[in-house]
Amino acid sequence: MITLTNPGYRLISDHGFAEVRLNLTNKQKTLVALRPFRAGELFSTFSAKKILSEPNYLSFQITTHKHIMIDPEFLQCINHSCNPNTFFDTHAMRVITLRPVKRGEELTWFYPSAEWEMAQSFQCFCGSPNCLGEIKGAAYLAKSVLNQYKLTRFIQQQLHDRSNEERA
Repeated sequence: MITLTNPGYRLISDHGFAEVRLNLTNKQKTLVALRPFRAGELFSTFSAKKILSEPNYLSFQITTHKHIMIDPEFLQCINHSCNPNTFFDTHAMRVITLRPVKRGEELTWFYPSAEWEMAQSFQCFCGSPNCLGEIKGAAYLAKSVLNQYKLTRFIQQQLHDRSNEERA
């Protein structure tokens, strides 16, 4: 677990309530809470810094052909987990906590909650009991799996459309 005193990390930026750290072993950036957060608490708001027609590694999907790069950029350092503690609400443009977050805890979100088909898949090593392994986007997951997560309106609509297609 990432802690504030773990010497395997280097401070990149401090945002008062969270800081970006660089893992010196794998060179991955991560966002770590500097104070505790309650479940359902607003962590941060964000806006669309740039609108893209195709996904990229750091974009968030809001419609079939509309992806956004978010601002503030430090939120891009919230990594994936199959047991996330935050949710990106791309309709209200805010990040909320899904469960209590302790001071020193890494902030995470479930990538398929906002991505139908990701620009690049990856092997998840989050270590949670419900780890899904390869992460490619919501399109590749069963509805029964996705029902365990909070999903953006776009992903909910995609699931609704997929169900209607399957019934037709």
